[in-house]
Parts: sequence; structure tokens; C-alpha cells
Amino acid sequence: MKCIEDRGRQKPFDFKGLVGIILASFRPMAKLVVLTEGFVGTSCELKAERTTVGRVEDNTFQIAEPSVSSHHCEILLRGADVVVKDLNSTNGTYVNGQPTTEAVLKPGQILRLGKIEIRFEDETAAPPKKQDHAAPPPGGVKLTELEQGGRPVGSPFAKKSNKANKIFIYVGIGLGLVIVAFIVISLTKLTQ
Repeated sequence: MKCIEDRGRQKPFDFKGLVGIILASFRPMAKLVVLTEGFVGTSCELKAERTTVGRVEDNTFQIAEPSVSSHHCEILLRGADVVVKDLNSTNGTYVNGQPTTEAVLKPGQILRLGKIEIRFEDETAAPPKKQDHAAPPPGGVKLTELEQGGRPVGSPFAKKSNKANKIFIYVGIGLGLVIVAFIVISLTKLTQ
């Protein structure tokens, strides 16, 4: 094993580290490309080992959209793999429509953060096939769906209950009533 000298001491040469550096330098440039209207064309090249994605400015890739959490997820370069890891986001992280806490991304896959859709691209990979919207879905189409004009379209995000706001409103109304009652009682005593 070859060694390198460091301050008079002999240290073994780190072949694994060198191989990692060489492989990283030959890694094709991976990037995230936003597909959602209003953000189309926004992209982020994945240059660092860790890329944070979220709504606030301190993220590597900021997406200022309310359904994206302040620190929604991170993209990690682990050897030849590109991994997405959810950071306990409110609306979740989805890969090709499937919820995930951590997953290896493949070129062409669609990442959804809140209402934002992002395609993972890799320079060496072939561009993703365009979907033929005229082709029937794999399970077929039911007659009732045709009569109703297609599948129901709704938000895939469940609205969180906002108990704190409700409690605040009820307490405010209660205090308002107590104040009004106090004023009425005070005025009746003054007029007597």
C-alpha cells in the first residue's frame, strides 16, 4: 500500500476516497426541473452532496409556493445514487405519485412537493417518453366515468384542522360578550 507523508508521519493512502472523487467528477450533471405552471423552467443542478428544497430562502433550491414546506426535502448524492429524503413536510413528498420518506430517484421520475411537480433529469439518460393522453388507462374506463365526464378532480391534500384558530375565535367572542355585559350593567347603574 502506498503512503503519503503528512507532517513527518506516514498515513496510508485512501484509495476509496480517491475513487469516490474520481467517480464524482465523471458524474453526469443531474438536475431538478419544475413542471408546474408559473414555475416552468425553474431548475436546480445537483452539484453538492446535499441540496435542500423548500419555500424559504435558506434552501439551496427555493420554491416559493404555499403548499411547499419551509424545509420540504433534501436531495442527497450517495455514490451513483441520487436520493430524495422528506424532512417531515406538511404535504408530503411523492415520487411518481407514491408517498415516500426516502427514495432513490431515477431519471425521468416526477417528484411532487405540495402542489409542485418536478422532474429529475440526468444528462446521460434519454428524455422521458411523452405520455399518450389518447391511450386508455391500464385498468380501462368505466361507463359511469364516461357519463360523469371523467374521473373526479380534487385536491390530493387533506386540509389540516385548525383548532387553535377556532379556540381563539371562541375565546374572543366570549370576552366580547363579557365586555358588552359589563358595559350594559355599568350604564344601568349610572342611570339609576
